[in-house]
Amino acid sequence: MLVQSVHAWWSATRRLVFAVFSVLLALSLVYLWFDSDSTAGVVPSYGFREHAIDDLVNTAHARFNDVLAQRSNTLKQAAARYRHRRGRHPPPGFDAWFEYAQARDAVIVEDFFDRIYEDLEPFWGIPARDIRVAAATFEPTVVSVRGGAVQRRTDHDRIWMDLWTDLVGTIAQSQKLPDLDMPINIMDESRLLVPWEDIDRLMAISAEGRSMPAPSAVSSQFTGLQDLEGAEGTPTEWIREEPLVWPLVSAACPPDSPTRAQPNGLDRTKPASDYMPTHFPDGSHSGYVSNWTAATDVCSQPHLRGLHGSFIEPQSVSIATRLIPMFGGSKLSVNNEILLPPAMYWSDNEMYSGGEQHGEEWAKKINRVVWRGAATGGRNRADTWPYFQRHRFISMVNGTKVAEAEKNGGVSTTFRLPSPGLFHVEAAEQSRLGAWIDQFSDAGFTDLLCFPHEDGPRCSYTNHEYQVAQGLPMKLQYDYKYLPDIDGNSFSGRYRGFLRSSSLPIKATVYREWHDSRLFAWVHFVPMDNTFIDFYGIMEYFLGSYTHKRKPHDQVAQMIAEHGQEWAEKVLRKEDMQIYVYRLLLEYARVCDDKRASLGFVDDL
Repeated sequence: MLVQSVHAWWSATRRLVFAVFSVLLALSLVYLWFDSDSTAGVVPSYGFREHAIDDLVNTAHARFNDVLAQRSNTLKQAAARYRHRRGRHPPPGFDAWFEYAQARDAVIVEDFFDRIYEDLEPFWGIPARDIRVAAATFEPTVVSVRGGAVQRRTDHDRIWMDLWTDLVGTIAQSQKLPDLDMPINIMDESRLLVPWEDIDRLMAISAEGRSMPAPSAVSSQFTGLQDLEGAEGTPTEWIREEPLVWPLVSAACPPDSPTRAQPNGLDRTKPASDYMPTHFPDGSHSGYVSNWTAATDVCSQPHLRGLHGSFIEPQSVSIATRLIPMFGGSKLSVNNEILLPPAMYWSDNEMYSGGEQHGEEWAKKINRVVWRGAATGGRNRADTWPYFQRHRFISMVNGTKVAEAEKNGGVSTTFRLPSPGLFHVEAAEQSRLGAWIDQFSDAGFTDLLCFPHEDGPRCSYTNHEYQVAQGLPMKLQYDYKYLPDIDGNSFSGRYRGFLRSSSLPIKATVYREWHDSRLFAWVHFVPMDNTFIDFYGIMEYFLGSYTHKRKPHDQVAQMIAEHGQEWAEKVLRKEDMQIYVYRLLLEYARVCDDKRASLGFVDDL
């Protein structure tokens, strides 16, 4: 089925339909079939423009189709595309991995695995034995493979350890995994922040050693871990007492980055509103996210030191500044963990998945925004809560708070409204933004999570700002059209559930996940800046303006929601997590092997 363009969906007359299809013919549309019963649509640019988001949707679809055109359907194709993109031979076992992926009806595109190589590349600059020893001697949480058997080592029962062990175990049931040790980060927060100069040095060593030996010089047999008995690793020094993580974040950014130029963290003498930008986000398209990777990169956004709890006072702090192998579910752009699919994505817990019911069809949904959750994000105290991201978002989508800000020069305790002339939202230009928000917003905290702890779900220091809202299970949230997703202590565990639903996720985050290379902003979800200043413009685009003079783009929202749901059922399945982890472990075992430079798969040559 050809996915019609945004404007074709809104054709009002036969003349416009004829014009649109004339342009389609002129542009020679390419049909991209990626399985027997579905197609990926091209949304071309028609040469005219109603809204900046139209441009972003068109461009994103074109890029998505370009990437999908590189799908590998044979082992020979997959190996060739691997060598072209990675500059090495595929790892031993690549043929078995490809067969495993094909048997599970996977969409195999080399780009979709970029995360693995970004995570592992610095380790090619470290002697292989040092990696093996660091992994084997890590305490207290490790998943190990020995002779095909998967086991875990942990200090006490931890559900994440159980889930990740089970994930690896399901692969080992049918596939031959090499022996390896996987140190696991079981905290919400990321733990490795290696200075940029150290990573740059390791990357230079890695690049110098990257090669593709002649097939006759390549071995397909891993060495194993026989030399680890009695090995003693270099103790890792963990920073645990210092709550100010921003200086460590700054040091992990490139020397010429804006965040490197701002080594000092939150200045509590400045109100939160002073950290809000007065201009379009850098790199945006007329204020809207145009590069999702850049929008999630903390190194280009020094203002986030006063707008995100991860940089103010995380719930837990245990940070190393030396590169060691450590696996986790998410990380900042500057962190150095090796990413796995988050344990909660492997779980069937309806708290995160919403169950197998993914919502009503679009036309039957409530035409509103809904958000429920706890005030996670770190230790929000009496003097720091205004700087936290979830507090800011709940205030910015509260009509009463926004109306108060409109009467106060656009300034509130947690935010500053964008100038009405910036996004040209009609309600803002008429000083009716608060009243308009009340028409479509249903958002609230279920628990304020005070620090220090207070009895009950409310906090004495925020009683004047927030009421406690009644909880709403995810399966009931799917009855609404629009689902904002905001970081908590780290990434939001509900994101996969949102993508699998028939509703539209609106995503803001500073965290990276395993699936980032296979999800496309404006195709599968709506991206939002971490300041949330673009939220009002996004919602006016979809809902229409306050006085209805500007038309809604409900069918565009429906299109993105349906594309996202369909795509999630192709590339975010549990089978896709297994396929990703299987390949990750082959690559990880190779980088841990003394013979790594000559290890590979070359049977296709």
